[in-house]
Amino acid sequence: MADGVAVHYGTAQGRWVIVAAVLGSGVVFLDGTVVNVALPALSRDLHASVRGLQWILDSYLVTLSALLLFGGNAGDRYGRRRMFVAGLAGFVAASVLCGLAPSVGVLIGARALQGVAGALLVPASLSIISAVFDEDDRGKAIGAWSGLAAVSGAVGPLLGGWLIDAGSWRLIFFLNVPVAAAAVAIALRHTPETRDEDAGTPDVTGAVLVSTGIALLAYGLIERSVPAAVGGVVALGAFVAAERRRDHPMLPLSLFASPQFSGANLATVAVYGSMSAAWFLITLRLQVTLGYSALEAGTSFLPYTGLMVGLSAGVGGLAQRIGPRLPMTIGPLLSAAGLFLSSRIGPGDRYLSAVLPAVAVYGLGMTVTVSPLTAAVLGGVDRRHAGVASAVNNVAARLAGLLGIAIIPAVAGIDTGGGLVRSLDTGYPMALRISAAICAAGGAIAWWFVRSSASVRAIIHPHHLQACHDACVEAA
Repeated sequence: MADGVAVHYGTAQGRWVIVAAVLGSGVVFLDGTVVNVALPALSRDLHASVRGLQWILDSYLVTLSALLLFGGNAGDRYGRRRMFVAGLAGFVAASVLCGLAPSVGVLIGARALQGVAGALLVPASLSIISAVFDEDDRGKAIGAWSGLAAVSGAVGPLLGGWLIDAGSWRLIFFLNVPVAAAAVAIALRHTPETRDEDAGTPDVTGAVLVSTGIALLAYGLIERSVPAAVGGVVALGAFVAAERRRDHPMLPLSLFASPQFSGANLATVAVYGSMSAAWFLITLRLQVTLGYSALEAGTSFLPYTGLMVGLSAGVGGLAQRIGPRLPMTIGPLLSAAGLFLSSRIGPGDRYLSAVLPAVAVYGLGMTVTVSPLTAAVLGGVDRRHAGVASAVNNVAARLAGLLGIAIIPAVAGIDTGGGLVRSLDTGYPMALRISAAICAAGGAIAWWFVRSSASVRAIIHPHHLQACHDACVEAA
């Protein structure tokens, strides 16, 4: 730690550091929860097709998932506070561009810039707390951050829905400006700089190759371009080859020698890929087909958030006693049942009889899944690799979301170039059934690969906690 500074929980400086981290991560969490609710409004105002809406979500996920590991390493190397402030500044600039976007193309480009900034901001927001607080106070500080950050995830859909209904979808992006400005001011005044003097040089070559590969693959899948998809696969292959030769790789491939680590990440891809595609389509279904306002659509998912916030700690304790294998198997199966119920939502259905049961069953399944899943990831590697293992799992969840949004609607026969009403009427039920099947496959993968005796660590690494929380709030 720079200058040997150790901040104590309960002091004025400690409170300010937590506030800065919560506000900084809050702008990312708010964007993750409100953009889905804004999709129908975006379609109306910018004349966006389903394909355009896919790109509005995926352009952000392309750059964020590709650069998260790079951003974390850059923070360790050049200073966590520096990267935190730089990420916030970039996120604000990109958010203003989003709010002023005159067309779908400009909005897609601005969202990609948000992802670049988020890749600096997301790893730094919680690693600052881990680095600056005294070891004896670190757990309490992380717990305070987690609880306050969960509020932003719950408030996001409600606040975003209200802003969209009362004014315009553009307000959800301008909202980031004062929040981020406050975070920057507090961080510069109250947060000491920290860095890891032993951190290697950031892997620029790896970052370029993986970004190019993911971008081309996403383009090929959404636009149904075989040459682009092949180019993406080639670039990702070159990335793997480059990482094998590097002394300090951005992605340590040796981690995947553990069957449990590989299997848990495969389960992550199945569960979160199906979740992202389903939430994308369910939000559209509620507003376009059932006539919900943006606020009503955001409120519809509160039972999911409530279950995640209220029961996750208890499920984590249960998994610590019985091991992660059984919860990781049962959880995705419950979530798959919730997605199957969601496939039956159609014109004229009421919230209490159709939407609420689907959301509640799905939320219960994800609550059972998340803590054991991330514990299985950590249990599959040596303790000294916990940070990078949880970062890899975070990237897997975001990359899965990108692929789910790109692939599942097309496989279900949704006309991504057409209007929303016709596209949803023809492909929505099949897309949700496909999502349910993929989610259930995640449970089967967990049963096959995860050890029933795998230990669940009582103290969760902060990077892992953030990965879990990010995935939770982005689903809302």
